Amino acid sequence: MSLTRIALAGEGGQGVQSIAEILAEAAYNQDQQALYIPNFGLEQRGGVSIAFIQFSDIRIGAPKFHKADVVVALSERAVSRTAIYSGPDTLFVYDNGFHVSEQDLPREAKRIIGIPAIQTANQELHPRVFNIIIMGAVIGLTKVVSFDAAKDALESKLGYKFEKNPELRELNFKALELGKHMAEKALQEGGAENV
Repeated sequence: MSLTRIALAGEGGQGVQSIAEILAEAAYNQDQQALYIPNFGLEQRGGVSIAFIQFSDIRIGAPKFHKADVVVALSERAVSRTAIYSGPDTLFVYDNGFHVSEQDLPREAKRIIGIPAIQTANQELHPRVFNIIIMGAVIGLTKVVSFDAAKDALESKLGYKFEKNPELRELNFKALELGKHMAEKALQEGGAENV
């Protein structure tokens, strides 16, 4: 695997930082290099939160990057805040369950893909697992970690909750798989717009 840089952004409280931590742990458990840098808005809840994550088989040289290979934006404000991290080789993914105007989308991107994560969580599973659907989508789009490593890291992070309520385990694993399939389907169908 070559170096993969991901910028993941959403509103404070959407679980962006949790997803980044779990993905970094999954990479570590697969003996990969992973670097995660959180960036919080002025307000922890209600501000835009960005997680910068890098994955590689070799040592990662620099903690910061200017352009991401993949940008994932989970809210309207996150779309406009992360457009600067998109370049001509970037896959830009956003939740298309909210209105995004053309001028908010990045001017440069290899592909732009809309995924209905919030809508899917609300209609098919539970609103609480929206961020896990996004985590599955990141895996489906990038293959930065294996699906099994992600499940193990999710178990490590939320195992104490799963012990109290075993149905949560199944719900989270279902959300992870659903997100992965949604992303793979979007890529296969060419469900992307070229910019």
